[in-house]
Amino acid sequence: MQFKLNPKTFTESGLRVIPFLENELEQTLEEKLPGVVIPSALFSGKKDTHFTLNQENQLVLLLGLGKTPDYKQAENTFRRVFSKHASLITKETYVDFPNGISEDLIEAALVGLQLGTYSLGFFKKEEPKDFKKHKVGIRTSSTSAKDLAFSAQKIAEAKMEAFRLVDLPPNKITPPNLADWAKNLAKRLNLGVKIFDPKRAKSEGLEAFLAVGRGSAKEPKFIILEYRHPKAKFHLGLVGKGVTFDTGGLNIKTQGMHHMKSDMGGAAAVLATTQLVAELRLPIQLTTIVPAVENAIDKDAYLPSEVIGSHAGLSIEVVDTDAEGRLILADGLSYLVKNYKPDHLIDLATLTGSSIGTFGYESAALFSNDGGLSHGLQEAGEEIGEKSWPLPLWEVYAREMDSEIADIRNYHGKPFAGAITAAKFLQAFTHEHPSWAHLDIAGVSFTDTEFAKTKTGSAFGVNLLLKFIQKQL
Repeated sequence: MQFKLNPKTFTESGLRVIPFLENELEQTLEEKLPGVVIPSALFSGKKDTHFTLNQENQLVLLLGLGKTPDYKQAENTFRRVFSKHASLITKETYVDFPNGISEDLIEAALVGLQLGTYSLGFFKKEEPKDFKKHKVGIRTSSTSAKDLAFSAQKIAEAKMEAFRLVDLPPNKITPPNLADWAKNLAKRLNLGVKIFDPKRAKSEGLEAFLAVGRGSAKEPKFIILEYRHPKAKFHLGLVGKGVTFDTGGLNIKTQGMHHMKSDMGGAAAVLATTQLVAELRLPIQLTTIVPAVENAIDKDAYLPSEVIGSHAGLSIEVVDTDAEGRLILADGLSYLVKNYKPDHLIDLATLTGSSIGTFGYESAALFSNDGGLSHGLQEAGEEIGEKSWPLPLWEVYAREMDSEIADIRNYHGKPFAGAITAAKFLQAFTHEHPSWAHLDIAGVSFTDTEFAKTKTGSAFGVNLLLKFIQKQL
């Protein structure tokens, strides 16, 4: 999609899109369509409504934003333009923003417009329509229009990349595929990159990571990306759970395995965030780690009751092989803290069904030992519709992970506090880092939406992390 700012005229062959705030309907009609009267019974600007008309031989689509739209609402409203009204689009598209609309809503609208071109039909015989060269004129009085259009384009590109990484099937997104993706990104954006194969991972002491990948024919890859800016304000470390497919291991899953290609939603989020930070040239240092494995079953698969090592030097009793995500994250967190010493440390993972039991599909579970970091993530998420809510890290929960035979066990096996005990397990591998946050995104990274007939990637975390970073600058 190619943006053109403030075109002097609208061609008759193009679709003109005008957003309306419900409480400014008459004002916007007078500004954009003078002389046109629309009965309120047909269109009033209410949330999630639309109306089409032909004005001077041009097709016009009116979009209702409601009285006080938020970022996510505006994004979804404009995503419908290409997703649900594609039949109205012939040549150019024009977005005609009324005066006074906030810059946040303009950015959200332009992001959503591009997200509407995303399709799940990767392998269909009839390929989805390609909108890469589609021209979009943007008319706005905002003095920051150029910057808004640029940032919106990069946000949308990153989010669609996160969509794609989650939505592609597990025979296309494997640990080696993710490693190749990271290499290509590093080459394109001049990032540092390291990929550890099993031999190198063994020499680095990444024993828990290697144990999970033992049962798969697909070689595990420990991925490290380094973005460096000469005027960096702080150093952020990200770790994303990269289980490209999860059978549950020998504690095999008994339902829902069809959706387990999504168990690398955390990896998709941090990789796409790295792309976005580098594209926007944000003044930070960013180190991203993705331990990428497939949790499969064969003669070499790790066993329930095994005791395995870890990068942090702690021995781990494996109670459940389906609690594998926390094992690879443990090594990722420990390696990042020990070797890079970031100012802030954040991990994202589709970790527990318990977080879904608590928050459903509306919010991520947030754990942190730093009140400022926790509040910053909450605040950033509220602004762009990627909500999280804190749960406690009280030390009493750590006792649930005590093991008789090893330093710690990977699962407490009880029907309560699953998300909390998982977080306490991870905290044991952070080397007491003073500013760490864990986002359990199991309920929000792969969801049902109006834009697909099946569950699909949401890119949860990409815009959240961007807004959090921007607020620290």
